[in-house]
Amino acid sequence: MRGAGLAVAMSGLVSCTTMYDDYGYVPTDMQLAEIEPGSDTRESVEEKVGAPPLDDFRRDDVWYFVASRNATYAWRKPETIERQVVAIRFTEGGSVSNIERYGLENGEVVTLSRRVTESAVPDLGFLRGLLNSTSLAPALPSSESL
Repeated sequence: MRGAGLAVAMSGLVSCTTMYDDYGYVPTDMQLAEIEPGSDTRESVEEKVGAPPLDDFRRDDVWYFVASRNATYAWRKPETIERQVVAIRFTEGGSVSNIERYGLENGEVVTLSRRVTESAVPDLGFLRGLLNSTSLAPALPSSESL
């Protein structure tokens, strides 16, 4: 009986610990110090620090490196406690013009990319969707009416 009580108490304590999740990649200050504005190009920057992992972060005039740290406590939703953004800006000729570092305290939420996918499936509604999974299903619309 004591063992079961101890197990319940321990599981309660463990479930209340903060969990941390790290996402993304940002070059270190030492790596960024190797980049010389005016002389380095996209190719040399890629050799020294790598390229941004997503195409959305790689634009003609700027590359963004983003890293976040989220904390989750018990049943609460995750909270971003740290975010860093490094922007490496390029001239039209392709050489580095500037390197900027931003933190969570520097600004506001910015959507770098947003994609919305339109559904090819019509909205049948809850009742019709439920009936479609049974033998009482009404006929679905033909593909020409979609």
